[in-house]
Amino acid sequence: MADKKLNLLADFPATSTEQWKEIVTKDLKGADFDKKLVWRTNEGFNVQPFYRAEDIDGLKISEVKPAAYPYVRSTKPNNDWFIRQNIKVENAAEANKKALNVLKRGATSLGFQLKKTDLSPQYIADLLKDIVPTAVELNFNICVSKGAELATILTDYFKTNGYYSDPTRLVGSINIDPIDKILRKGKDLSKEFVLERIKSVIMASLELPFYKVVGVNATTFSNAGAFLAQELGYALAWGNEYLSSLVEDGMDKSLAAKKIKFNFGVGSNYFMEIAKFRAARLLWAQIVMAYQPKCIHEDCPNNKPDGLCRCAAKMRIHAETTQFNMTVFDANVNMLRTQTEAMSATIAGVDSLTVLPYDISFRTPDEFSERIARNQQLLLKEESHFDKVIDPSAGSYYIETLTKEIAEQAWKIFLEVEENGGFFTSVKSGEVQKVIKATASSRLKAVSSRREILLGTNQFPNFTETAKEKVEFAEVKDSKVSDCGCASLGVETLEPIRGAKEFEALRFATEDSGKTPKVFMLTIGNLAMRLARAQFSSNFFACAGYQIIDNLGFETVEKGVNAALEAKADIVVLCSSDDEYAEYAPKAFELLKDKAILVVAGAPAAMDELKAKGIEHFIHVRSNVLDTLKGFQELLSSKA
Repeated sequence: MADKKLNLLADFPATSTEQWKEIVTKDLKGADFDKKLVWRTNEGFNVQPFYRAEDIDGLKISEVKPAAYPYVRSTKPNNDWFIRQNIKVENAAEANKKALNVLKRGATSLGFQLKKTDLSPQYIADLLKDIVPTAVELNFNICVSKGAELATILTDYFKTNGYYSDPTRLVGSINIDPIDKILRKGKDLSKEFVLERIKSVIMASLELPFYKVVGVNATTFSNAGAFLAQELGYALAWGNEYLSSLVEDGMDKSLAAKKIKFNFGVGSNYFMEIAKFRAARLLWAQIVMAYQPKCIHEDCPNNKPDGLCRCAAKMRIHAETTQFNMTVFDANVNMLRTQTEAMSATIAGVDSLTVLPYDISFRTPDEFSERIARNQQLLLKEESHFDKVIDPSAGSYYIETLTKEIAEQAWKIFLEVEENGGFFTSVKSGEVQKVIKATASSRLKAVSSRREILLGTNQFPNFTETAKEKVEFAEVKDSKVSDCGCASLGVETLEPIRGAKEFEALRFATEDSGKTPKVFMLTIGNLAMRLARAQFSSNFFACAGYQIIDNLGFETVEKGVNAALEAKADIVVLCSSDDEYAEYAPKAFELLKDKAILVVAGAPAAMDELKAKGIEHFIHVRSNVLDTLKGFQELLSSKA
């Protein structure tokens, strides 16, 4: 036996897709294959239940090597990334102290949010004291009017303090993005103003070749509720707006492209987010190469055979976990969300990543939550070794297909924007904002009906949790942008939103009322059905912060109603089987009268008959949870 060689191809003959489908269809027992197993993405394409080698036949992106044009797999020879922590600078010395502390604890990148009124050479010297710029990525956010001045100050600081012997070791960014100012603050900026700002900061940073100084902040779309294909498509148009403006003004094509940096959000759609970043690098590389930038380095191995600068086509990506799905209630679940988001981003090969602290949606993050956020990335590196393998998802039939599909959808959006006059024109007209707001509205409806799940908020909430006392502010901390006096207001804005906001408002209203409504589960009849429906109903009403009184079961409706009245229940939920409701529901309704609100758990065939007898309230899987709970809230208020 030891000499016998295993021949997998012979022992396991090939099975066609049709054969697989026949077996699956048989197991479905008559259910439609497409309706049961194929799902439609928000991006507009179908996802199959399984993929095979034939699905990527002829797909050239699967043949690309890591760090090779068009960079779908990566732009670097490894999968290491910078662990960034952002610091809002109120005092330079205090911010410096915090920066040194977080660097000792694992951060390798710093993001400083600066006030324009504080900027000076001494201010930067105090801020960067004892920080080695060649050993850490430094990133700065400041008013667009101060970008060039900051670049000049940084260059002088690096030279004066002996860090300029090899400028290629100075890596970082200055996030100058006038169009983002239009989107978030409604600034009515001119195209000339936008060009002047980005051009001036590029020219001021010429001696910092590895500093990206023009930002494309697609996180604005992610936090405003955009689908990921929209985020990508608009980001590409955004970057191209800057690139084309600079090139038309006479700037070297390679230089212009190399100075642009993309900041993306990353959401919880695990596999699709991986594909999004891969598609982003692919599409941006094609956009840049369409300008045919010339390489000025004859010995560069990346400009063969046509002398074009393929290095300019590398997309520099910073990712930040999204704020859309952050929740106030059951806030520790935010750590799980950001962990899967961090996994998507790092598997996809981003250059740097910020994991937002789990409590950022309701208070100023403390030392503990910031430490956890850093450690989430350290775990991926030190224990899971995500930095050791480049593009581990390559070759996956599913991921490769998703990359192709998302690229196609994003490209359609890009072309549509270009055909309508470019990104700047679309933003000034409000068309981009209109599309994103429509998407956000659709997503909020999906959250309200549980088609999009926020664990701990609209599904499986913590029944007894109260959260009002821990909230320092109602909205995401960084949603307010200070006015730096660039221009008058006048353009439609995009505000960050959170899917949990309206559910949280329900629970806050319950806390504020001073009386928590009691919901009593009147379980009777069929054991399996009453238990299942009691669990469903308990989770349903707990989403509003109501007190749940569950029961194992009652022998008669009379005993159940008496127990409910004794418990002083405000709502009584009848939990049984559809067949039994015809008998139990009228009895319960007659016994309760106006002493409590009767709710039937389910949508029985006899619903119309029960309604004719005066029974108004039914909850089931097709109910809009948010709207239904709002209705009960109003009804209870009127009875108070």
